[in-house]
Amino acid sequence: MKSQDLLPNDTYHLSIERLVRLCKACADPQRMAILRVLKNNSFGVLELSTILDCRQSGVSHHLKVLVQAELITHHREGNSIFYRRAVIPQSHPLRAVIQGLFNNLDQLPLEEKYQQGVDMIRAQRAESSQAFFARHADRFNEQQVLIAEYGQYARVAADAVHGLHFESKNTAIEIGPGEGVFLAELAPQFSKIFAVDNSQQMLDRAQAFAQVNQLNNIEFIHGEAQQALERGVQADCVVMNMVLHHVPSPAELFITIGKLLKPEGHLVVCDLCRHDQSWVRDNCGDLWLGFASEDFSEWAHNAQLETGESLYLGLRNGFQIQVRCFRKQSKPNESSIT
Repeated sequence: MKSQDLLPNDTYHLSIERLVRLCKACADPQRMAILRVLKNNSFGVLELSTILDCRQSGVSHHLKVLVQAELITHHREGNSIFYRRAVIPQSHPLRAVIQGLFNNLDQLPLEEKYQQGVDMIRAQRAESSQAFFARHADRFNEQQVLIAEYGQYARVAADAVHGLHFESKNTAIEIGPGEGVFLAELAPQFSKIFAVDNSQQMLDRAQAFAQVNQLNNIEFIHGEAQQALERGVQADCVVMNMVLHHVPSPAELFITIGKLLKPEGHLVVCDLCRHDQSWVRDNCGDLWLGFASEDFSEWAHNAQLETGESLYLGLRNGFQIQVRCFRKQSKPNESSIT
């Protein structure tokens, strides 16, 4: 039977079935814990088993129930499947109920034992990325060119920054500056630049590039974007070029960037579209096999950022790059989840 053939009473029963599945999914503390852990994160079954200190079979069962209730979704990353909270469409008959559930869960502090598990997984991911760049810092371009040459995306990202309207051009942040080449694009436009990288080896190379090219308005921060936030940095512009697929928790980074940006400030992100070339994990140190455009839009919405211009670049080797622009809203959007 096609959906357009359903009578009103049939549609009512369809919604009731959804409501029953939803109530079943909510009737278990472990499943509620999973939803809380997935607030701004995406985890695999083994990672969730570690976080919850629960057998893999039990976690798999809970995930199946949550998927059936349309509370979470999943996607494949190479040989692994990662789970995340579902984005509930406006047309969903239980949108208000599900959104209310998420909002109420997010008001509850995550138990310390679960938070420790989340922090441990995040640290493991970060350590893996840092270890890769520690080993291959002197071969960064050689590794990067396996996916895309710098010039293939940097010019588009630079044009995106040039084309944006800024209330002021006092401060910009580049997260993950690599060897520092894009800093030469930002330095003439902004009074102060912060270059943030969790790899000391890559930060050293970026600093050397800045010195050689006499870029004297750049401050280098070893660590995560959170360190810039803790120092009270407020930015007119944040740029990430081919960085996000190395980040342990991209959704959480968007939240941090939302706090770093001034009202009317802009975020420019250049990264890979979702793909299935899992060899990049070993060869290029990637944690994620690209991203769907909906991922960026959802994370930006949750970080109080409005979606702006988008551009997609197809490469001959099968990869596709997306260049996305987002703007910090002047007034918070009350419907956003933070």
